[in-house]
Amino acid sequence: MRGLLWLLTLIALAVAISLVARFNDGYLLLVVPPYRVEVALSLAIFLFFAAFMVLYMLLRAVGLTLALPSRVSAFRARRRREKAAASFNEAVRLLFEGRYTQALGKAAAAYAAGQSPGLAALVAARSAQRLREPAKEKEWLERVSVDDRKLEPARLMLAAESAIERGQFQDATSALQDLQNLIGRHIAALRLELSAQQGCSNWHEVLRLARLLEKREALLPEAAQEIKTRAHQESIRLLHADKGQLLDYLRQVPARERSPQLTYTSAEAFLENGADDDARRLIEKQLDEKWDSALVQLYGQVRGSDLTACIARAEKWLPQHPDDPRLLLTLGRLCVAQRLWGKAQIYLEASLSLADQRAVRLELARLFEHTERADEAMLHYRTAAEQVA
Repeated sequence: MRGLLWLLTLIALAVAISLVARFNDGYLLLVVPPYRVEVALSLAIFLFFAAFMVLYMLLRAVGLTLALPSRVSAFRARRRREKAAASFNEAVRLLFEGRYTQALGKAAAAYAAGQSPGLAALVAARSAQRLREPAKEKEWLERVSVDDRKLEPARLMLAAESAIERGQFQDATSALQDLQNLIGRHIAALRLELSAQQGCSNWHEVLRLARLLEKREALLPEAAQEIKTRAHQESIRLLHADKGQLLDYLRQVPARERSPQLTYTSAEAFLENGADDDARRLIEKQLDEKWDSALVQLYGQVRGSDLTACIARAEKWLPQHPDDPRLLLTLGRLCVAQRLWGKAQIYLEASLSLADQRAVRLELARLFEHTERADEAMLHYRTAAEQVA
């Protein structure tokens, strides 16, 4: 459209000039002794403009010719930049496609061409990490920090992630500490730190981070509860030899973080410490709140000062859970401990009828040994051995 308008304008201008020249009687007299040249004014003007255009085109051609080497150099530089940009874009695409060898090559080409060298080095480092080539990864990470300090947080995140994958958890925590000094810690960094602290067995920090991530809705409640339970269990195992510290720790555990698994670990620690009565109270309180078959089986290992009360408590649970073989096993064990052979045999055989467990057969074998029924004891011992095989 614009070209048509320019064409119409030029045509109108030509018509106007023709009309003006038609009615113009002026002339131009050029005297160069001994010559005299008389030219119509319209022709003189036309020749002047024509000469100007010829001179302009000539000078333009000379200028372009002289500038040709620099223009060729600029063209080649532009082509190199375009090729480097294409290599960088290809590297990013190949990285996301999972074609890490090709991504590493393209990123190296972009880095050599000076196309976003810091980002290209990051892409190359990530590709080397995925290829399990730590030497190359380290080399590219060092280039990131040299080329662009703004990319230092990204470099530290990648370094921490790589250290965690290699099991170098202390190196990961050091990198994340440097990151915190630079920009603080965002959600992704907190997740990495959680993994690093788990690897370092720093359970106090694991608890803090899990609670913080759950509060920020960066962890599902189920996943957060599982992590916190594991942290509590490991802390309890470290304190199992000191009953006082163990009791203090359990008092500090929030109610929402208590679970049957945590109670199981705590009760085990009390039993190892000889605090059977504390283990009994802990198990009974948990089972009254939420039933757990593994926990009720551990209840059968309690001895304490009053096994009769334990048997009575377990028998109160029986009407609510009559088909739980572990509860029947627990009752059988408690009765054996109290030398109630008849009741013990009834409970153990009832448990065996619900589930053929090796532990039940071993308990029956020991019971028959105590009651001098060697043949029946040997039968259960033999069956238990076959179950192991």
